[in-house]
Amino acid sequence: MADPKISIRNLYKIFGKDPRGALVRAKAGMGKQELLEQHRHVLGLRDINIDMAPGEITVIMGLSGSGKSTLIRHLNRLIDPTAGEVIVNGENIMDYSEAQLREMRRKHMSMVFQKFALLPHRTVLENAATPLTVDGRPRSEWEPEATGWLDRVGLEGQGRQYPHQLSGGMQQRVGIARALTSNSDIMLMDEAFSALDPLIRTDMQDLLLELQRELHKTVVFITHDLDEALKLADHLVILKDGAVVQQGEPQHILMNPNDPYIVDFISDINRARVLRARTVMTRGRAVANLSGSVDENATLEEVIATAEGDTTRSFAVMRDGSQIGALAMSDVVKALVPTAASEGGMRQAS
Repeated sequence: MADPKISIRNLYKIFGKDPRGALVRAKAGMGKQELLEQHRHVLGLRDINIDMAPGEITVIMGLSGSGKSTLIRHLNRLIDPTAGEVIVNGENIMDYSEAQLREMRRKHMSMVFQKFALLPHRTVLENAATPLTVDGRPRSEWEPEATGWLDRVGLEGQGRQYPHQLSGGMQQRVGIARALTSNSDIMLMDEAFSALDPLIRTDMQDLLLELQRELHKTVVFITHDLDEALKLADHLVILKDGAVVQQGEPQHILMNPNDPYIVDFISDINRARVLRARTVMTRGRAVANLSGSVDENATLEEVIATAEGDTTRSFAVMRDGSQIGALAMSDVVKALVPTAASEGGMRQAS
């Protein structure tokens, strides 16, 4: 694996009058509720350790109060930790000066907000060009750049409009175009699609995946929606009460939940629509009388349709024209049965 683009190490955040004193208690094992009731301090984050690979989407999810929005605000130091490190491109940003932080936020990290955060008195084009105008670039430079990104996110011809003239989904597209105009290699997206209607939200998820296949940004995406997380994530981190409950490849977590909290989270998921052939297959197994082939990323729902519901059939699993495994329909049926929390799950993947 390539060196992490972002590494979070032993990160704690405690809110209150004496966070250092409360930190000692938290490190000694005092829980969030006890710390609040006995010492009037809020444990925001507890010993967070995450590596985020370059060019991948890391999704951080959890219920309200789990610490996910607090965590993402540490990545650009809108919030400073009580203890721990945030390492970006090999440098601990806790050591950055104000000037270095401004440079990082302007050039290396962009942010897409839930509430769009567009400037109402500026046109769509001017909003998309904000990172370049802040840099003092002349209109002759920023206009073609911003126009190109507006076109790329599906807003051709909308540059002269004002934000109030656009739908919510279109406004969020402006927010994404603005983030892309900065040409930063890291995008932070805090509940970016949560305010959108379901159909528009699906369109925005598809747009993000399409852009990611082309641009290979390092994306940190916050959500409370498991379906969204499973669709977008290369690496999934699930928080509860400020701590990481489980993290890893989403398919692995779905098949190997390591905590009752995770089991509850995934209990209502349509596993056939989420699990992939590559997750359930037997790698490299030679099976006689194969009924055909399926792509490694085919959902089990697609595999069932291909098998026409016949549980006696088996398929070769293909990647780029070569067989990498075999998938028996009997294994597909077994995979659709929810699993209990595993004792050996990866609680804190390194």
